[in-house]
Amino acid sequence: MLAVPETGLQGLCIGSSPERSPVPSPPGSPRTQDTCGIAPLTPSQSPKPDARAPQQALFSVVVAIDFGTTSSGYAFSFASDPEAIHMMRKWEGGDPGVAHQKTPTSLLLTPEGAFHSFGYTARDYYHDLDPEEARDWLYFEKFKMKIHSATDLTLKTQLEAVNGKKMPALEVFAHALRFFKEHALQLREQCPSMPEKDTVRWVLTVPAIWKQPAKQFMREAAYLAGLVSRENAEQLLIALEPEAASVYCRKLRLHQLVDLSSWAPGGGRLGERRSIDSSFRQAREQLRRSRHSRTFLVESGVGELWAELQAGDRYMVADCGGGTVDLTVHQLEQPYGTLKELYKASGGPYGAVGVDLAFEQLLGRIFGEDFINTFKRERPAAWVDLTIAFEARKRTAGPHRAGALNISLPFSFIDFYRKQRGHNVETALRRSSVNFVKWSSQGMLRMSCEAMNELFQPTVSGIIQHIEALLAQPEVQGVKLLFLVGGFAESAVLQHAVQAALGARGLRVVVPHDVGLTILKGAVLFGQSPGVVRVRRSPLTYGVGVLNRFVAGRHPPDKLLVRDGRRWCTDVFERFVAAEQSVALGEEVRRSYCPARPGQRRVLINLYCCAAEDAHFITDPGVRKCGALSLDLEPADCGPDSAGASPGRREIRTAMQFGDTEIKVTAVDVSTNRSVRAAIDFLSN
Repeated sequence: MLAVPETGLQGLCIGSSPERSPVPSPPGSPRTQDTCGIAPLTPSQSPKPDARAPQQALFSVVVAIDFGTTSSGYAFSFASDPEAIHMMRKWEGGDPGVAHQKTPTSLLLTPEGAFHSFGYTARDYYHDLDPEEARDWLYFEKFKMKIHSATDLTLKTQLEAVNGKKMPALEVFAHALRFFKEHALQLREQCPSMPEKDTVRWVLTVPAIWKQPAKQFMREAAYLAGLVSRENAEQLLIALEPEAASVYCRKLRLHQLVDLSSWAPGGGRLGERRSIDSSFRQAREQLRRSRHSRTFLVESGVGELWAELQAGDRYMVADCGGGTVDLTVHQLEQPYGTLKELYKASGGPYGAVGVDLAFEQLLGRIFGEDFINTFKRERPAAWVDLTIAFEARKRTAGPHRAGALNISLPFSFIDFYRKQRGHNVETALRRSSVNFVKWSSQGMLRMSCEAMNELFQPTVSGIIQHIEALLAQPEVQGVKLLFLVGGFAESAVLQHAVQAALGARGLRVVVPHDVGLTILKGAVLFGQSPGVVRVRRSPLTYGVGVLNRFVAGRHPPDKLLVRDGRRWCTDVFERFVAAEQSVALGEEVRRSYCPARPGQRRVLINLYCCAAEDAHFITDPGVRKCGALSLDLEPADCGPDSAGASPGRREIRTAMQFGDTEIKVTAVDVSTNRSVRAAIDFLSN
């Protein structure tokens, strides 16, 4: 057996197939400077992967944290009464006319970087700081999507506060998660039945379109926040947001939803919604009044949507949140109401913050982009005030609204502009080319309804285009229902646009009551029964690089490697799972590997991924290194002298699962039948 240099792959696998080679690509060969070929013990055409039922940990309560771009919250339920979902009745602070069962995703740290507050408390305290003092405080808002947009996300990625100061993103997220953990676990005073933390199953929500590095990042933040320990990693579940919404929606009956398809075109203002069954609301309110503590509302008595649909019926969930639109299509399975994903999760950066960005661009057209950037940097607290004022008016926008909208400008903005430009904001408005925004004598920007609706159009159009593109896929033909969920789905502008664009297709567009809480409630139900989504679609193709025997005419000449008189094809992409492949929960892909040297303590194997299903080589366009599989061997297990080990051939058998919300791996030393610590790191690139 050939030894592998320390700079190369720290483990070597042996192939049982005659087409496989035990020889890795030499570290200095072209295109393989930092990778080595890997030949699994199993043949290239593996037997059908095993499907094993996932092991369920014992727990007494599920606590779900819906960590959103604009707002966040938590809810819980007890294993003894899993469908009674307890939610915060009202967070401290808040804005008039806004439901307070979630709180803004706003974090305030002291000038020294210590935690001060979160949510409304953080926002209001920062608002009340002296402008000069506020410059030193670290205020973060709407920071969730920064880790999704980061192309090189690592544990050292930095986040920028509104004052321009930077801090490790991992610490920012950990502060926020620790706040929810402590808030939830302190509630034993009002909930005596709340158990100790080691019997808690935690659930964190993330967008389905997030890649594996972002999911791992959230798990690392949870470890740092103390939600769970690495030794008890199974106590934390990552829930995909549209999946969580789907889990909740499948527990409803159709009369518990607002059916946009039932609205007559032009039949009144869209914002004045009428429930399909007002008696349900009354019954629900009675339930809440009879079953709530001083702190929590309790929702229970949900029905079963699948009882009103036929076996095999399909529906789409469009999670329209603050940062993204996240789409998934599920098929309901009888008799237990499990779900099968029909198409890989899709979506894009078309969340409610897109409307905020359009407003900021509008201000730049009026007052100058350079001034807006300077104002945000020099008067960060006043900029937050302005965004709050806009948010309040944004919520009242509707396609049939008649009156204009007034947006308050902070005095700090008016004063700062006059000092910077030498004239007042009214003069700026007169001189600008924007004629649909006027100056009000009350010191406000007066915006026409058409102008406000125009700010929505790029984001709303992006959402509709994504939905239409997904509906055009052959795998999702026959979809009957479209559920609009997420905080942005509360917008009458979005509801009207989606119904106008898709209603003609015969698609039934429905919105659950308390639409902004749908994901949170579904995350609790998912935590109680994580096996409810039985089949998922792999978003990418995953595999490793291996050596195959070189076949002239089939393999490119530049892939030829000659070693000891034998001809090998290097850089072959050995696939574990293909993009769009259906993978059942618990289904395993097995491979076996052998350490290259006696006494070796660790095996590292590079993983590759791509969007294409038919990649042949790890050097093909679109194929990239995305992570590393590590196998940590205990000292007692190392080397050919280990009890029961065969000299020169020690097999480590791995089992990977691609059907869960995270890619999972386990490993066993075949010679000793002992577990080997195995992990996949997507953040080390």
